[in-house]
Amino acid sequence: MMLQKLESPIESALQLAERYYGIISAINSLKLTPREIQLISFTVVRGNMSYANIREDFCKKYGTSSATINNIISKLKKKGILVKDRGKIKVHPVIALDFKNDVKLEIIFSYGNNKKDSN
Repeated sequence: MMLQKLESPIESALQLAERYYGIISAINSLKLTPREIQLISFTVVRGNMSYANIREDFCKKYGTSSATINNIISKLKKKGILVKDRGKIKVHPVIALDFKNDVKLEIIFSYGNNKKDSN
């Protein structure tokens, strides 16, 4: 098994979340757009995407509209990434991390039955 360690300085919880969900999207072939990754990240850091003031903050930060947010939320709910929890739109708890702390991500790609290739 090969071990590769990369460490990259991060300036904020939001930036860490964006990097994390970008990696998760790439590894799992989710094909999330940059705006979708931004919305997921913003949602998990802010707690939800249900309140008007949170949506306004997102629109100001990323230069987008409320209609675009609604479209992205609908798409991400269909994929199971966003869920409705007690009337609030949140990131699915399985992938919602606390990005105020460091994140260590271990990725293992297994080839076949984990047997060494004889070729």
